[in-house]
Amino acid sequence: MFSSFKNFLFLSFIASISALALVFFMVALIYPTLPEVKHLEEYRPKQPLQVFTKDGSLISEFGEERREYIPIKKVPQKMINAILAIEDRRFFEHPGIDMIGIARAALRNITGQSSEGASTITMQVARNFFLSSEKTLKRKINEVLLAIKIEKNLTKEEILELYINQIYLGQRSFGFVAAANTYFDKNLEEINLAETALLAGLPKAPSKYNPFRNPDDSISRQHAVLKSMLRHGFIDKPTYLLALEEPIHLRESFTKREVKADYVAEMVRKTLFEEFGEKIYTSGLKVYTTIQDKNQKYANLAVQNGLINYTSRHPINQPEANFDLSDEKLKDEKNRKEYLVKKLRMLPTYGDFIPGVVIDMQPLKVKALLKNGEIINVYKKGLELLRDDLNIEDPKLKIIKIGTVLRFVKNRGYWVATQLPEVESSLVSLDPQTGAVLALVGGFDFYKNKYNHVTQAERQPGSVFKPFIYSAALEKGINAASLVNDAYLYITAKELGANENWEPQNYNEKFSGPIRLRDGLALSKNLVAIRVLKNIGTNFAQDYITRFGFDPKKHPPYLSMALGVGQATPLEVASAYAVFANGGYLKKPYFIEKIIDSKGRKVKQSTALFNEETPRVIDPRNAFVITDMLKEVINSGTAKKAKRLKRSDIAGKTGTTNDQYDAWFAGYNPDIVTITWVGFDQPKPLGKFETGSRAALPIWIDYMEPILNQYPIRFMVEPEGIMPVKIRKKDGVVALPEEEGIYEYFYEEFLPQSNAYYLIN
Repeated sequence: MFSSFKNFLFLSFIASISALALVFFMVALIYPTLPEVKHLEEYRPKQPLQVFTKDGSLISEFGEERREYIPIKKVPQKMINAILAIEDRRFFEHPGIDMIGIARAALRNITGQSSEGASTITMQVARNFFLSSEKTLKRKINEVLLAIKIEKNLTKEEILELYINQIYLGQRSFGFVAAANTYFDKNLEEINLAETALLAGLPKAPSKYNPFRNPDDSISRQHAVLKSMLRHGFIDKPTYLLALEEPIHLRESFTKREVKADYVAEMVRKTLFEEFGEKIYTSGLKVYTTIQDKNQKYANLAVQNGLINYTSRHPINQPEANFDLSDEKLKDEKNRKEYLVKKLRMLPTYGDFIPGVVIDMQPLKVKALLKNGEIINVYKKGLELLRDDLNIEDPKLKIIKIGTVLRFVKNRGYWVATQLPEVESSLVSLDPQTGAVLALVGGFDFYKNKYNHVTQAERQPGSVFKPFIYSAALEKGINAASLVNDAYLYITAKELGANENWEPQNYNEKFSGPIRLRDGLALSKNLVAIRVLKNIGTNFAQDYITRFGFDPKKHPPYLSMALGVGQATPLEVASAYAVFANGGYLKKPYFIEKIIDSKGRKVKQSTALFNEETPRVIDPRNAFVITDMLKEVINSGTAKKAKRLKRSDIAGKTGTTNDQYDAWFAGYNPDIVTITWVGFDQPKPLGKFETGSRAALPIWIDYMEPILNQYPIRFMVEPEGIMPVKIRKKDGVVALPEEEGIYEYFYEEFLPQSNAYYLIN
């Protein structure tokens, strides 16, 4: 028996020596083939394309990976402690491999206490940078050897810095800075201890412990991190207990941004992709746009409010969902809340339109549970859309019931109950002196509808097109005092370029007889615009509008062109109105100010700045007179609502297409041009009375009111070659010195003769 035991020991010794020899042989064979690790000292991760406002606020990021590099000195100590406690508490003691950790993990695996790994932070760095995730002996040996090699070349702090910036943490986020933003919409230094522990628990299994997808598993892992921090002395018991109760606020949207301008971000991405290709997603380029924070903020709010108001003026639609709350288990308030929040989390949040479910309702009050678990009360002021339905007594006839899903928006300090709008709206604002885009909202929400209604939607401009016809008329000797007969007109199919004859009408279907051109524009008289176009000639007008950047092919030379039945995008209309605002220059709109590479070097600088070499496309006198006429639209015409701004330097024009398919407002002063539009993607009537004045103008006012405060009142300089002449208001005849009258501007070469006026009949 003793002999057998000696043989066993001898064989075990031989086996151990053989195993060690094999290991040393493999090490000798493999070590020289390992990759060089010195380049890790200069490591910088692939960085996404970032888009900023002109003020430096982040709009968006584009890239396969979300990353943001942070030096180890700036990493909060609690983040480092949480990582060490759960991943590698002996990190600063071992040489890259932790023999004690390996023995502990082996013992626990053998005894069945847990399935535990023994990879150190250094080994994870080796695996992430150089190796695949396959589970083979060779890969594991490579990992160990690389860890030792890394430890020889880098300090512990440098290794930890690589880990903190490189480790994958789910949701396309690499590194803890990116993860803090992805999950909590915070910077790393802003997260609390509970949130820190949650992030520290992600490296083991980012998908399993993803708080968005598996909140229960995520919290369980977070508790394990906190317990490990307590056990190993990183925190004390009171801190541990407080952290267990600390709130965790997950972000509503995965999109990282400080200013909402998603349509602009996509314009930038598309432009850069066409020039630089796929590499834009990993090159770390920083693009500074012309968008200004304040302008974009108020543009977003204005469009949002406009859509809420439009929705409230029309009958309520069928709800996007109704939750059945009849189950007995849901009688318990806690169970019901958990059930409803879980259901609501399945619904996307668009902009500020938060999904919520009605849990109690009265004629003047609705109680709702929001997606984030908050319970709110909506009172009379915010119940405009629901008003009629709440007053219906028969429950069977009601659309809104307990369990109905609506959208809730915090609007000017109070909650509003609304629905996702079916209608779309857009706004674009330019600096007319340079062409720089100051604000751009391409639609209700980019993530609901990526179609950019500012740059892609070619719609009938309607009456906002009339000033360009009148501008052409000024070059033919017609002036603001010219009388035009606002009366019945019969147009043949040949003149119209159509199959049927046409009997055009004004919006109110009434005629005013002879009327000054100024008043015809202010009141948007269709028959006045048509007669003016007929007088100057459609071919002349079609050629003339190209000065403003319009495509003549999209505006056929027929009399209907006077009513804006061609096609134009809001950006084209904005650029055209800028010609009036800046005194006659056609400035190409631009939205990229500069591009900086990952090392801070300037790659590109916009050259689209205003300069004296830019040619004038219209006579400065023309721009001055048209602007003076368009001020009348606000003073006494279809845009009188804008008088509340109390600005004597603003001019503009409402626009409404046939059957109210499109509603527009175009307005400006010498410093800013803004266009607003409302319509359906698939053109259909907006509804009775939904004119430019009602649907689009309020959006323009909501945006311009806070923006104009930063500009002093500024008038266009009266150009040479123009003269004010006193005329009689009733008939446009030159007034005698003793007669009352008003002053109109005339080109000096077209000065009126005494007691003579121009009548277009």
